[in-house]
Amino acid sequence: MRHLLLALALFALPVSARTIDVAAGPNAQERLQTALIDAKPGDVVRLGSGRFALTDGLSLDVDRVTIRGAGLGATVLDFKGQKASGEGLLVTSDDVVLTGFAVEDARGDAIKSKGADRIVYHDLRVEWTGGPKPTNGAYGVYPVASQDVLIDHVTVRGASDAGIYVGQSRHIIVRNSTAEYNVAGIEIENSFEADVHDNLSTHNAGGILVFDLPNLPQTGGNTIRVFNNRVVANDTPNFAPKGNIVASVPNGTGVMVMANRDVHVFGNTLGDNATVNVMVVAYKRPFTDPRYDPLPHDVVVRDNIHGRAGWAPGFVGGKELAAAMGGSLTPIFWDGAGGRARTNIQVREKVGVVSLGLAEALTPVEQAKPAPVDLSGGPAIVEPKAVVLPASMEAAIK
Repeated sequence: MRHLLLALALFALPVSARTIDVAAGPNAQERLQTALIDAKPGDVVRLGSGRFALTDGLSLDVDRVTIRGAGLGATVLDFKGQKASGEGLLVTSDDVVLTGFAVEDARGDAIKSKGADRIVYHDLRVEWTGGPKPTNGAYGVYPVASQDVLIDHVTVRGASDAGIYVGQSRHIIVRNSTAEYNVAGIEIENSFEADVHDNLSTHNAGGILVFDLPNLPQTGGNTIRVFNNRVVANDTPNFAPKGNIVASVPNGTGVMVMANRDVHVFGNTLGDNATVNVMVVAYKRPFTDPRYDPLPHDVVVRDNIHGRAGWAPGFVGGKELAAAMGGSLTPIFWDGAGGRARTNIQVREKVGVVSLGLAEALTPVEQAKPAPVDLSGGPAIVEPKAVVLPASMEAAIK
Protein backbone atom coordinates (compact mmCIF):
# COMPACT_ATOMS: atom_id res chain seq x y z
CA MET A 1 0.00 0.00 0.00
CA ARG A 2 2.81 2.39 0.86
CA HIS A 3 4.36 1.93 -2.58
CA LEU A 4 1.00 2.51 -4.22
CA LEU A 5 0.52 5.78 -2.34
CA LEU A 6 4.03 6.88 -3.28
CA ALA A 7 3.38 6.11 -6.92
CA LEU A 8 0.12 8.06 -6.86
CA ALA A 9 1.85 11.02 -5.21
CA LEU A 10 4.56 11.05 -7.86
CA PHE A 11 1.97 10.80 -10.58
CA ALA A 12 0.18 13.84 -9.12
CA LEU A 13 3.28 16.05 -9.28
CA PRO A 14 3.05 18.74 -11.97
CA VAL A 15 5.05 18.46 -15.13
CA SER A 16 8.09 20.75 -15.11
CA ALA A 17 7.09 24.33 -15.73
CA ARG A 18 7.90 25.73 -19.16
CA THR A 19 8.73 29.17 -20.45
CA ILE A 20 6.76 29.98 -23.58
CA ASP A 21 8.39 32.83 -25.49
CA VAL A 22 6.25 35.14 -27.62
CA ALA A 23 7.95 37.83 -29.67
CA ALA A 24 6.43 41.01 -31.01
CA GLY A 25 5.87 41.12 -34.75
CA PRO A 26 3.48 39.79 -37.40
CA ASN A 27 0.49 37.70 -36.27
CA ALA A 28 1.01 38.75 -32.67
CA GLN A 29 -2.71 38.30 -31.90
CA GLU A 30 -2.82 34.65 -32.93
CA ARG A 31 0.57 33.71 -31.49
CA LEU A 32 -0.05 35.29 -28.10
CA GLN A 33 -3.57 33.94 -27.68
CA THR A 34 -2.36 30.48 -28.69
CA ALA A 35 0.34 30.65 -26.03
CA LEU A 36 -2.25 31.56 -23.40
CA ILE A 37 -4.46 28.66 -24.48
CA ASP A 38 -1.59 26.16 -24.58
CA ALA A 39 -0.11 27.19 -21.22
CA LYS A 40 -0.19 24.64 -18.41
CA PRO A 41 -0.19 25.31 -14.66
CA GLY A 42 3.22 26.59 -13.62
CA ASP A 43 4.17 27.94 -17.04
CA VAL A 44 5.53 31.41 -17.78
CA VAL A 45 4.38 33.16 -20.94
CA ARG A 46 7.30 35.47 -21.62
CA LEU A 47 6.64 38.48 -23.83
CA GLY A 48 9.53 39.97 -25.74
CA SER A 49 10.39 43.62 -26.10
CA GLY A 50 8.47 45.63 -28.63
CA ARG A 51 4.92 46.58 -29.53
CA PHE A 52 2.33 43.82 -29.92
CA ALA A 53 -0.28 45.12 -32.40
CA LEU A 54 -3.51 43.39 -31.34
CA THR A 55 -6.89 43.31 -33.05
CA ASP A 56 -8.98 41.50 -30.44
CA GLY A 57 -9.08 40.83 -26.72
CA LEU A 58 -6.89 38.21 -25.04
CA SER A 59 -7.98 35.69 -22.41
CA LEU A 60 -6.38 33.34 -19.91
CA ASP A 61 -8.27 30.62 -18.00
CA VAL A 62 -5.39 28.40 -16.82
CA ASP A 63 -4.37 28.40 -13.14
CA ARG A 64 -0.84 29.21 -11.95
CA VAL A 65 0.37 30.99 -15.08
CA THR A 66 2.67 34.02 -15.13
CA ILE A 67 2.52 36.52 -17.99
CA ARG A 68 5.84 38.36 -17.85
CA GLY A 69 6.99 41.12 -20.16
CA ALA A 70 10.43 42.63 -20.60
CA GLY A 71 9.39 45.68 -18.56
CA LEU A 72 6.55 48.18 -18.66
CA GLY A 73 8.69 50.45 -20.82
CA ALA A 74 9.74 47.66 -23.16
CA THR A 75 6.71 45.42 -23.81
CA VAL A 76 3.50 47.08 -24.98
CA LEU A 77 0.21 45.34 -25.77
CA ASP A 78 -1.27 47.83 -28.22
CA PHE A 79 -5.06 47.55 -28.65
CA LYS A 80 -5.48 50.62 -30.83
CA GLY A 81 -6.58 48.29 -33.63
CA GLN A 82 -8.99 46.29 -31.45
CA LYS A 83 -12.09 45.64 -33.55
CA ALA A 84 -14.59 44.58 -30.88
CA SER A 85 -15.39 46.15 -27.54
CA GLY A 86 -14.46 44.28 -24.40
CA GLU A 87 -11.40 43.73 -22.30
CA GLY A 88 -7.85 43.94 -23.52
CA LEU A 89 -6.86 41.01 -21.30
CA LEU A 90 -9.36 38.90 -19.34
CA VAL A 91 -8.17 36.48 -16.64
CA THR A 92 -10.58 33.94 -15.11
CA SER A 93 -8.13 31.59 -13.37
CA ASP A 94 -6.40 31.47 -9.99
CA ASP A 95 -2.81 32.12 -8.91
CA VAL A 96 -1.97 34.26 -11.93
CA VAL A 97 0.85 36.81 -11.97
CA LEU A 98 0.81 39.70 -14.46
CA THR A 99 4.07 41.62 -14.53
CA GLY A 100 6.40 43.72 -16.62
CA PHE A 101 4.32 45.05 -19.51
CA ALA A 102 2.06 47.87 -20.63
CA VAL A 103 -1.45 47.90 -22.09
CA GLU A 104 -2.51 50.78 -24.31
CA ASP A 105 -5.79 51.94 -25.81
CA ALA A 106 -8.09 49.00 -25.02
CA ARG A 107 -11.62 49.46 -26.34
CA GLY A 108 -13.05 48.37 -22.98
CA ASP A 109 -11.43 47.57 -19.64
CA ALA A 110 -7.69 47.18 -20.07
CA ILE A 111 -6.98 44.24 -17.74
CA LYS A 112 -9.87 42.48 -15.99
CA SER A 113 -9.76 39.46 -13.73
CA LYS A 114 -13.02 37.85 -12.60
CA GLY A 115 -13.29 35.16 -9.95
CA ALA A 116 -9.49 34.97 -10.01
CA ASP A 117 -8.17 34.27 -6.51
CA ARG A 118 -4.61 35.13 -5.47
CA ILE A 119 -4.18 37.43 -8.47
CA VAL A 120 -1.06 39.61 -8.69
CA TYR A 121 -0.83 42.79 -10.77
CA HIS A 122 2.78 44.00 -10.63
CA ASP A 123 4.97 46.43 -12.54
CA LEU A 124 2.32 47.32 -15.10
CA ARG A 125 1.33 50.42 -17.04
CA VAL A 126 -2.14 50.99 -18.49
CA GLU A 127 -2.83 54.05 -20.59
CA TRP A 128 -5.26 55.57 -23.04
CA THR A 129 -2.80 57.59 -25.04
CA GLY A 130 -5.29 60.15 -26.37
CA GLY A 131 -5.78 61.61 -22.89
CA PRO A 132 -8.96 61.72 -20.78
CA LYS A 133 -12.05 60.98 -22.91
CA PRO A 134 -15.47 59.46 -22.11
CA THR A 135 -14.90 56.99 -24.95
CA ASN A 136 -11.89 55.47 -23.17
CA GLY A 137 -12.29 52.12 -21.47
CA ALA A 138 -13.88 52.19 -18.04
CA TYR A 139 -11.22 50.49 -15.90
CA GLY A 140 -7.45 50.20 -16.06
CA VAL A 141 -6.88 47.20 -13.79
CA TYR A 142 -10.12 45.57 -12.68
CA PRO A 143 -10.09 42.56 -10.34
CA VAL A 144 -13.63 41.60 -9.31
CA ALA A 145 -15.21 38.79 -7.27
CA SER A 146 -11.82 37.59 -6.03
CA GLN A 147 -10.15 36.62 -2.78
CA ASP A 148 -6.56 37.79 -2.21
CA VAL A 149 -5.66 40.60 -4.59
CA LEU A 150 -2.26 42.31 -4.81
CA ILE A 151 -1.76 45.44 -6.92
CA ASP A 152 1.80 46.74 -6.67
CA HIS A 153 3.77 49.26 -8.76
CA VAL A 154 0.95 49.79 -11.27
CA THR A 155 0.39 53.04 -13.19
CA VAL A 156 -2.92 53.87 -14.89
CA ARG A 157 -3.82 56.92 -16.97
CA GLY A 158 -7.02 57.88 -18.74
CA ALA A 159 -9.70 55.45 -17.47
CA SER A 160 -13.23 56.81 -17.89
CA ASP A 161 -14.33 55.21 -14.61
CA ALA A 162 -11.54 54.10 -12.28
CA GLY A 163 -7.86 53.65 -12.98
CA ILE A 164 -7.31 51.01 -10.28
CA TYR A 165 -10.55 49.33 -9.26
CA VAL A 166 -11.22 46.39 -6.95
CA GLY A 167 -14.83 45.26 -6.64
CA GLN A 168 -16.73 42.63 -4.63
CA SER A 169 -13.51 41.11 -3.36
CA ARG A 170 -11.86 40.22 -0.04
CA HIS A 171 -8.28 40.55 1.26
CA ILE A 172 -6.84 43.31 -0.92
CA ILE A 173 -3.62 45.30 -1.02
CA VAL A 174 -3.13 48.25 -3.38
CA ARG A 175 0.29 49.83 -2.87
CA ASN A 176 3.15 51.72 -4.50
CA SER A 177 0.99 52.63 -7.48
CA THR A 178 0.14 55.77 -9.46
CA ALA A 179 -3.26 56.78 -10.79
CA GLU A 180 -3.55 59.98 -12.80
CA TYR A 181 -5.88 61.58 -15.34
CA ASN A 182 -8.68 59.09 -14.60
CA VAL A 183 -12.18 59.88 -13.36
CA ALA A 184 -11.46 57.99 -10.13
CA GLY A 185 -7.83 57.26 -9.38
CA ILE A 186 -8.30 54.27 -7.06
CA GLU A 187 -11.65 52.74 -6.13
CA ILE A 188 -12.50 50.00 -3.63
CA GLU A 189 -16.13 48.99 -4.10
CA ASN A 190 -18.32 46.50 -2.18
CA SER A 191 -15.21 44.84 -0.81
CA PHE A 192 -13.97 43.55 2.54
CA GLU A 193 -10.57 43.93 4.19
CA ALA A 194 -8.45 46.20 2.02
CA ASP A 195 -5.24 48.15 2.63
CA VAL A 196 -4.63 51.02 0.21
CA HIS A 197 -1.27 52.59 0.99
CA ASP A 198 1.80 54.38 -0.35
CA ASN A 199 0.14 55.33 -3.62
CA LEU A 200 0.04 58.57 -5.60
CA SER A 201 -3.38 59.64 -6.86
CA THR A 202 -3.25 62.94 -8.71
CA HIS A 203 -4.88 64.82 -11.59
CA ASN A 204 -8.01 62.67 -11.43
CA ALA A 205 -11.53 63.98 -10.83
CA GLY A 206 -11.51 62.04 -7.53
CA GLY A 207 -8.41 60.60 -5.89
CA ILE A 208 -9.43 57.56 -3.81
CA LEU A 209 -13.02 56.30 -3.52
CA VAL A 210 -14.33 53.75 -1.02
CA PHE A 211 -17.88 52.94 -2.13
CA ASP A 212 -20.62 50.46 -1.36
CA LEU A 213 -23.49 50.18 -3.84
CA PRO A 214 -26.82 48.32 -3.83
CA ASN A 215 -28.02 45.49 -6.08
CA LEU A 216 -24.67 43.74 -6.41
CA PRO A 217 -23.94 40.11 -5.42
CA GLN A 218 -21.65 41.28 -2.60
CA THR A 219 -22.70 44.27 -0.54
CA GLY A 220 -21.86 45.69 2.87
CA GLY A 221 -18.30 46.86 2.15
CA ASN A 222 -16.22 47.15 5.29
CA THR A 223 -12.82 47.05 6.97
CA ILE A 224 -10.75 49.34 4.76
CA ARG A 225 -7.57 51.25 5.61
CA VAL A 226 -6.43 54.15 3.39
CA PHE A 227 -3.07 55.35 4.64
CA ASN A 228 0.28 56.90 3.71
CA ASN A 229 -0.95 57.93 0.27
CA ARG A 230 -0.41 61.23 -1.58
CA VAL A 231 -3.80 62.40 -2.82
CA VAL A 232 -3.09 65.78 -4.34
CA ALA A 233 -4.14 68.10 -7.17
CA ASN A 234 -7.09 66.06 -8.35
CA ASP A 235 -8.13 68.63 -10.89
CA THR A 236 -9.16 66.81 -14.08
CA PRO A 237 -12.78 67.57 -15.05
CA ASN A 238 -15.04 64.55 -14.58
CA PHE A 239 -15.26 62.86 -17.99
CA ALA A 240 -17.27 59.75 -17.04
CA PRO A 241 -20.08 58.78 -19.42
CA LYS A 242 -23.46 60.02 -18.20
CA GLY A 243 -25.24 57.61 -15.87
CA ASN A 244 -22.11 56.11 -14.30
CA ILE A 245 -22.03 56.38 -10.52
CA VAL A 246 -18.61 58.06 -10.70
CA ALA A 247 -20.08 60.74 -12.95
CA SER A 248 -21.46 62.20 -9.70
CA VAL A 249 -18.01 62.52 -8.08
CA PRO A 250 -17.24 66.25 -7.84
CA ASN A 251 -14.12 67.37 -9.62
CA GLY A 252 -11.46 68.13 -7.05
CA THR A 253 -12.30 65.39 -4.53
CA GLY A 254 -9.45 63.85 -2.56
CA VAL A 255 -10.77 60.82 -0.61
CA MET A 256 -14.48 59.97 -0.75
CA VAL A 257 -16.10 57.38 1.53
CA MET A 258 -19.68 56.44 0.64
CA ALA A 259 -21.94 54.00 2.49
CA ASN A 260 -19.05 51.90 3.80
CA ARG A 261 -18.37 50.62 7.30
CA ASP A 262 -15.19 50.58 9.37
CA VAL A 263 -13.04 52.75 7.10
CA HIS A 264 -9.88 54.36 8.47
CA VAL A 265 -8.23 57.24 6.58
CA PHE A 266 -4.93 58.26 8.18
CA GLY A 267 -1.37 59.39 7.56
CA ASN A 268 -2.11 60.65 4.06
CA THR A 269 -0.87 63.83 2.40
CA LEU A 270 -3.90 65.65 1.02
CA GLY A 271 -4.06 68.99 -0.75
CA ASP A 272 -4.81 71.12 -3.80
CA ASN A 273 -8.19 69.42 -4.13
CA ALA A 274 -10.67 72.11 -5.15
CA THR A 275 -13.75 70.49 -3.62
CA VAL A 276 -12.51 68.77 -0.48
CA ASN A 277 -9.69 66.64 0.89
CA VAL A 278 -11.96 64.07 2.58
CA MET A 279 -15.69 63.58 1.99
CA VAL A 280 -17.89 61.14 3.95
CA VAL A 281 -21.38 60.71 2.52
CA ALA A 282 -24.40 58.44 2.21
CA TYR A 283 -25.61 56.85 -1.03
CA LYS A 284 -28.17 59.29 -2.39
CA ARG A 285 -30.11 57.39 -5.03
CA PRO A 286 -33.31 55.36 -4.51
CA PHE A 287 -32.72 51.61 -4.22
CA THR A 288 -34.70 48.38 -3.75
CA ASP A 289 -32.02 46.07 -2.30
CA PRO A 290 -33.32 45.00 1.16
CA ARG A 291 -29.77 44.13 2.30
CA TYR A 292 -28.38 47.57 1.62
CA ASP A 293 -27.55 50.29 4.15
CA PRO A 294 -26.93 53.64 2.42
CA LEU A 295 -25.20 55.22 5.43
CA PRO A 296 -21.50 55.18 6.27
CA HIS A 297 -20.66 53.81 9.71
CA ASP A 298 -17.60 53.83 11.98
CA VAL A 299 -15.42 55.97 9.71
CA VAL A 300 -12.26 57.41 11.26
CA VAL A 301 -10.29 60.27 9.68
CA ARG A 302 -7.13 61.11 11.61
CA ASP A 303 -3.55 62.32 11.48
CA ASN A 304 -3.48 63.40 7.85
CA ILE A 305 -1.45 66.29 6.43
CA HIS A 306 -3.84 68.79 4.87
CA GLY A 307 -3.02 71.34 2.21
CA ARG A 308 -5.32 73.74 0.42
CA ALA A 309 -8.85 72.52 -0.32
CA GLY A 310 -12.42 73.64 -0.86
CA TRP A 311 -11.92 76.88 -2.82
CA ALA A 312 -14.07 75.74 -5.79
CA PRO A 313 -16.50 72.99 -4.72
CA GLY A 314 -17.67 70.96 -7.69
CA PHE A 315 -21.14 69.96 -6.45
CA VAL A 316 -24.50 71.69 -6.80
CA GLY A 317 -24.72 74.50 -4.27
CA GLY A 318 -21.03 74.19 -3.41
CA LYS A 319 -20.13 77.66 -4.63
CA GLU A 320 -22.82 79.25 -2.48
CA LEU A 321 -21.84 77.12 0.52
CA ALA A 322 -18.19 78.12 0.18
CA ALA A 323 -19.15 81.78 -0.07
CA ALA A 324 -21.24 81.49 3.10
CA MET A 325 -18.24 80.01 4.90
CA GLY A 326 -15.88 82.81 3.95
CA GLY A 327 -14.78 81.71 0.50
CA SER A 328 -13.91 78.01 0.85
CA LEU A 329 -15.08 74.78 2.45
CA THR A 330 -13.24 73.12 5.26
CA PRO A 331 -10.86 70.33 4.15
CA ILE A 332 -13.24 67.67 5.54
CA PHE A 333 -16.90 67.39 4.62
CA TRP A 334 -19.69 65.16 6.00
CA ASP A 335 -23.24 65.20 4.66
CA GLY A 336 -24.58 64.54 8.15
CA ALA A 337 -27.01 61.86 6.97
CA GLY A 338 -28.17 59.61 9.79
CA GLY A 339 -26.60 61.73 12.52
CA ARG A 340 -23.68 60.96 14.83
CA ALA A 341 -25.50 58.47 17.04
CA ARG A 342 -26.31 56.15 14.14
CA THR A 343 -23.16 56.52 12.08
CA ASN A 344 -20.33 57.20 14.56
CA ILE A 345 -18.25 59.26 12.12
CA GLN A 346 -15.06 60.41 13.85
CA VAL A 347 -12.54 63.03 12.77
CA ARG A 348 -9.40 63.62 14.79
CA GLU A 349 -7.61 66.33 12.83
CA LYS A 350 -6.34 69.88 13.30
CA VAL A 351 -8.49 71.20 10.46
CA GLY A 352 -12.15 72.10 10.34
CA VAL A 353 -15.10 69.90 9.44
CA VAL A 354 -18.42 71.02 8.00
CA SER A 355 -21.66 69.02 8.09
CA LEU A 356 -24.58 69.59 5.77
CA GLY A 357 -26.89 68.42 8.53
CA LEU A 358 -29.01 66.23 6.25
CA ALA A 359 -31.42 64.05 8.22
CA GLU A 360 -31.31 60.97 5.98
CA ALA A 361 -29.52 59.66 2.91
CA LEU A 362 -32.31 60.78 0.56
CA THR A 363 -32.95 64.15 2.19
CA PRO A 364 -32.73 66.74 -0.60
CA VAL A 365 -29.64 68.91 -0.55
CA GLU A 366 -31.95 71.94 -0.63
CA GLN A 367 -32.81 71.10 2.99
CA ALA A 368 -29.18 71.22 4.10
CA LYS A 369 -28.26 73.14 7.24
CA PRO A 370 -24.50 73.52 6.85
CA ALA A 371 -22.47 74.26 9.94
CA PRO A 372 -19.07 73.48 11.44
CA VAL A 373 -19.15 70.30 13.50
CA ASP A 374 -16.93 68.65 16.09
CA LEU A 375 -16.55 64.92 15.33
CA SER A 376 -13.60 64.26 17.61
CA GLY A 377 -15.43 62.06 20.14
CA GLY A 378 -17.60 58.96 20.07
CA PRO A 379 -17.51 55.27 20.95
CA ALA A 380 -14.14 53.63 20.39
CA ILE A 381 -13.51 52.22 16.92
CA VAL A 382 -10.77 49.61 16.70
CA GLU A 383 -8.50 49.97 13.66
CA PRO A 384 -8.57 46.90 11.40
CA LYS A 385 -5.55 44.62 11.36
CA ALA A 386 -3.14 44.79 8.44
CA VAL A 387 -4.13 42.68 5.46
CA VAL A 388 -1.80 39.71 5.07
CA LEU A 389 -1.81 37.89 1.75
CA PRO A 390 -0.48 34.37 1.08
CA ALA A 391 3.32 34.26 1.10
CA SER A 392 3.31 32.87 -2.45
CA MET A 393 1.94 36.15 -3.77
CA GLU A 394 4.69 38.24 -2.23
CA ALA A 395 7.30 35.70 -3.35
CA ALA A 396 6.07 35.95 -6.95
CA ILE A 397 7.30 39.54 -7.27
CA LYS A 398 10.61 39.30 -5.41
